[in-house]
Amino acid sequence: MTDLVIFESSDRQVEVRLEGETVWLSQSQMAELFDISADNVGLHLKNILKDNELDESSTTEDFSVVRQEAARQVRRRLKHYNLDAIISVGYRVSSTRATQFRIWATGVLRQHLVDGYTLNQRRLQERGVEFEQAREVLAT
Repeated sequence: MTDLVIFESSDRQVEVRLEGETVWLSQSQMAELFDISADNVGLHLKNILKDNELDESSTTEDFSVVRQEAARQVRRRLKHYNLDAIISVGYRVSSTRATQFRIWATGVLRQHLVDGYTLNQRRLQERGVEFEQAREVLAT
């Protein structure tokens, strides 16, 4: 499991769980991402599944998470939702942060479609590869 930043705005960044070639967020992390209540996220997820937009078995996974509860750390199994669910909720939510997310997501998709590749600057740096150097190699 690797944590990486999926979305940054001027006042917040959200780290996600990268596992199995997708990213995962819990319901509370999605609430933070879109600046809405966890109940609101739950309602959107319920409607997404009811409308058969997504299949629950292929878009959810339980992960063991260590959380601080009062003065102790507790290990709990929390349901996480993959990128498909995150995007689906993001396109249903009505909030300033969700609008920022949609603009960001559309820009990433557009860049990927136009350029034909996506580079993760932090992961390249961890491997000792300069971002601009990798981009130049791919552009030629």
